[in-house]
Amino acid sequence: MRRPACLDRHRPRRCPRHRPRRRLRTAAASALLPALLAVAAGAAPTGAAAASHALDRAALAEDLRAVHRAGVYGVFASVRDGAARWDGAAGFADRDTGRPVRADLRHRVGSTTKSFTAVAVLQQNAAGRVDLDRPVGAYLPELVPGERGRKVTVRMLLNHTSGIADFLPDAFPSLRQNSPASLDAERYRTVAPARLVAYGVGRPQLFEPGTDWSYSNTNYVVLGELLRAVTGRDPEQVITEDVIRRAGLRDTYFPGTDPRIKGPHPRMYDAFFGRNDPPRDYSVYNMTWAGTAAALVSTAQDLDTFYRALLRGALLPAAQLDHMRATRPVEAPDGTVVLRYGLGLYSVDTPCGPAWGHDGLVWGAGTLALSSPDGSRQIALGLNLTKYHRLDEATGRPLPHPADAALEELRDRALCGAAPTGPAAGRAWSAPGPVTAGPVSARYGRPGAGRCRPGGRRPGRPR
Repeated sequence: MRRPACLDRHRPRRCPRHRPRRRLRTAAASALLPALLAVAAGAAPTGAAAASHALDRAALAEDLRAVHRAGVYGVFASVRDGAARWDGAAGFADRDTGRPVRADLRHRVGSTTKSFTAVAVLQQNAAGRVDLDRPVGAYLPELVPGERGRKVTVRMLLNHTSGIADFLPDAFPSLRQNSPASLDAERYRTVAPARLVAYGVGRPQLFEPGTDWSYSNTNYVVLGELLRAVTGRDPEQVITEDVIRRAGLRDTYFPGTDPRIKGPHPRMYDAFFGRNDPPRDYSVYNMTWAGTAAALVSTAQDLDTFYRALLRGALLPAAQLDHMRATRPVEAPDGTVVLRYGLGLYSVDTPCGPAWGHDGLVWGAGTLALSSPDGSRQIALGLNLTKYHRLDEATGRPLPHPADAALEELRDRALCGAAPTGPAAGRAWSAPGPVTAGPVSARYGRPGAGRCRPGGRRPGRPR
């Protein structure tokens, strides 16, 4: 029998009220919860395997080269074991010029932004300005009106149990036809948070609030507006001052309406499951459509620093960190637990035990950041080629790709000191969420209708 998460020493001690397990629904809809999740999910623990206390730098470098040889233009990572750190990169930052990728390049990190937003909201909870179990309509009656505003709580937004649909299919209508046309047409558009929320709230409720789970970027745009309401400041400013600066990050920022990334960065290519041939460059893009859900720019090094600070209690009081790590299982259609989602933070099983973090996927940029429960062993990695999979014509799910197995080997060697050897090695990256609308769908194809399922997000949806 599986040990209850609340009794695990790496998770909160107080057992939450039982709720039914949530299943990932549609592959195409998981565009925002990235294919990186498949790698994040990886192989389950096989025994008492423990992370080695030495970084095998040569093997890690070879793992990166294997990802590049499998077809990813450029991949870069920062791996930590206590005070020891290894940074590496393989491949190209620019496909056309051959400029090599570097480990310290800035990168769009997609839905890892959600961890930052969640921390800012939980800081306001600690200050007494936000009640996690109060209806969001009490704070934002015009943004989330009526019965929905009275039923959906702040906690439901944070853990994706609100039932509010993802805004992506309306913000990028061509995603409904599995076409990238909207991505190109809206490259320089500035869109207000209220418009994004209106898209999501204007769609039918997916389920009764609190009774199911479905990854939705709309939730985290609403949370940004909640921060605005309770602080009187722009939410990006709140997150910058209270989270980014407090964590001591130097290369992490919200780009606002500026479509160009400041500082050295790779070009970012999206193959859109073979529909962009060759893959198209989306490194210049107005990210206001992602806002406090997925717009951050950062580096692998900054992400390691952030998650270490978070997990070691430097950003939140113990009670709020316990809230953040109170998770609910997210399952594949066959009942396999893919991950356990908390409040802007999830845990996945690795051969050496649970790892905590988040992944991200926006057009052309994939990110995965995972840490051991105490933040000592870490990996943060970035890719500049996304949706490189082909889709299964019968199911619409991304098919396994050689890069998936290579990424899983890199992840396990970084966190555990050894690459996977079991049957789980090489499964396709998958994650919960909508592709046309959000972490896997928008990225690699999250579950349709806004709900998640394994094998990736809905085609075209960012995470």
